[in-house]
Amino acid sequence: MKAPAALPPGRGVVGALVNVVTGRRAKFLVVACWLALLILAVPVAGKLADVEHNEAQSWLPVSAESTKVLKAQAAFRSPNLLPAVVVYHRASGLDPGDRAKIAADTARFAHLAHVVGPVAPAQYAADGTVAAVVIPFELGTEGWQRAGAAVAGVRAVAGDRAGLTANVTGAAGYAADASHVFAGIDGTLLYSTLAIVVFILLLTYRSPLLWLLPVLSAGVALMSSEAVIYLLARHAGLTVNAQSAGILTVLVFGAGTDYALLLVARYREELRVRSDRHGAMRAALHRAGPAIVASASTVILGLLCLLLAETNSTKGLGPVAAIGIGVGLVSMLSLLPALLVIAGRWIFWPAVPHFASPEPTAAGAWARIGKRIARHPRRIWVLTALGLALLALGLLGFSASGLTNRQAYLGHPAAVQGEALLAAHLPASGGSPMIVISKAAAAGEVRTVLVRDPGLEGVSRPLEKGSVAYFQATLRVRPDSTAARAIVERVRAKLHAIPRAGALVGGESAINLDVQQAAAHDRNLVIPVVLAVVFVVLAILLRALLAPVLLIGTVVLSFFVALGVSALAYRHLFGFAGADTGLPLYVFVFLVALGIDYNIFLMSRVREEALRQGTRAGAVSALAATGGVITSAGLVLAGTFAVLATLPLTTFVEIGFAVAFGVLLDTIVVRSVLVTALNLDLGDTMWWPVGLRRSAVEALGGRARGEGGEPGEPTSGRARAS
Repeated sequence: MKAPAALPPGRGVVGALVNVVTGRRAKFLVVACWLALLILAVPVAGKLADVEHNEAQSWLPVSAESTKVLKAQAAFRSPNLLPAVVVYHRASGLDPGDRAKIAADTARFAHLAHVVGPVAPAQYAADGTVAAVVIPFELGTEGWQRAGAAVAGVRAVAGDRAGLTANVTGAAGYAADASHVFAGIDGTLLYSTLAIVVFILLLTYRSPLLWLLPVLSAGVALMSSEAVIYLLARHAGLTVNAQSAGILTVLVFGAGTDYALLLVARYREELRVRSDRHGAMRAALHRAGPAIVASASTVILGLLCLLLAETNSTKGLGPVAAIGIGVGLVSMLSLLPALLVIAGRWIFWPAVPHFASPEPTAAGAWARIGKRIARHPRRIWVLTALGLALLALGLLGFSASGLTNRQAYLGHPAAVQGEALLAAHLPASGGSPMIVISKAAAAGEVRTVLVRDPGLEGVSRPLEKGSVAYFQATLRVRPDSTAARAIVERVRAKLHAIPRAGALVGGESAINLDVQQAAAHDRNLVIPVVLAVVFVVLAILLRALLAPVLLIGTVVLSFFVALGVSALAYRHLFGFAGADTGLPLYVFVFLVALGIDYNIFLMSRVREEALRQGTRAGAVSALAATGGVITSAGLVLAGTFAVLATLPLTTFVEIGFAVAFGVLLDTIVVRSVLVTALNLDLGDTMWWPVGLRRSAVEALGGRARGEGGEPGEPTSGRARAS
């Protein structure tokens, strides 16, 4: 029997770390260090929700006009003002008793906690079926957390009279409903993600014990990353919101488990050709480690590209998610190997990989698939690419122009019901006015423009403080509608044309417009940068230029297909009326940065095998060796992102479905069929312009013949099956 392939001697920092993790005594020190870190991290991680910023400004572009208005209006009204609009409704018409109750409620609203200023009398619809009362709440910088209690007080006063309903909408109403939705989101995501990961690992390993170690390592990584993020948010100004905190859970468990699957698979291979489990883990880290590090580095760098975004929420997501991936990588390359070596071979029971036992992947399903693709590789990749391109046609007519308040929720919370009544009966209820800030010297001209605009009414007299004037105006249409954004654009154009007025237009409608424009800017800037970063990482890892171009092309094609199919599903399966403005960028970053992982896993193994037997034979061997584990990894990542689709928020459902579908498409079709067929068709041309160096082939061949060996390894044993 041939000896196992020898490893290069461990040198430098990487070699030292590998020796520590796999040391006979040092492995216990590694586990002890992680345990001590966990003890310190858990209480800190539990405070993460305390530093979340979910107010409007934390989601807005820093340089947007509406953001500047939020800052400037602080001199005239509190930036933390959250109006609640109580909408009374009786289908048959409000009777005298209803009107008396509404008047009495209005007087009582003025005495609720955190109400500032007078509460104006109710506005009545022309048809007499609806009345609206606007309550100005000042909830401080923690308005998101306090909105629920404030709105609960309103509902306690308003109650319901027989046949008369009272729904609370407006900024405070939506904040209360949103905080209710997000109240248990962390626990929901965590336990749902855990269930998905455990289920898939049980199917993959068919072991009642092995799944525990990756899950424990991922859990430790999540707690540690949350602690790091809390400290950075508290002391370094990192922006964290409920969205990024939720995605963090999914990313750490999804990506972390992927890295664990690859490492465990390689460790299991090495256990079949090495009698010592410490040497087997050392070999697994040497051979799988570079691909895992390259994959995680690609994801981290891709996520950090989000720092170039204008939108605060998008910019904050980048470092938050990158920290989670980084900590997950460290955990999976230190804690998990130490736990596996401590546990020994029995952790794989009942399918224990005994020394010199046959490698099942050599004749498995993926080996057979690879051989079939090898018969007609060009025909297969051309037909596969054409089929995927047809699916991408679902993008025709798709536009991520944003969601209205009603469209943002899957259910029908009180705020949505109240706004629907306002839209039908009192569209200009005054709950979300347009706000204009200008120079006091030009106040007359500014007010003239506002009064003459057909989309506005109820323009206030200017409030002046020093050299600044403040206006409010009520829109004649719903503030979250496309028509409202058009009014903002028109008013801005007219006001900006007034010399030396320095006019700025803000308010809910202006915020929606600025977010939409910033999302388009972010897409156009971040996507090319992410592609450039991924190309550089692949070129360095594969030492080629053609292979990175082709791999990026396959992942981009996968992105377009995922978005095209998702667009069809949004319209015809889910019945969504639109898509969130940030959806394309989020899906792109997650699919390209995470999707390229699988190509890195596959192509790094193809290169290893190609140095031994040529690219075409190496492509079949690599698919046989990695097909099962990469598919399992894709199922884990898709399953964890699919958890987002269980939340009652349209944005999360859209992101979860698109990423889950895209990951499955990438692992099952793009990576296994398209990339393998390209490898088989192009052969050694795939490594242009460097090519596969003959010296590397000869060196590896010499080691395979037993001319070198790793100290402490057996000199005989079954040859590597892969």
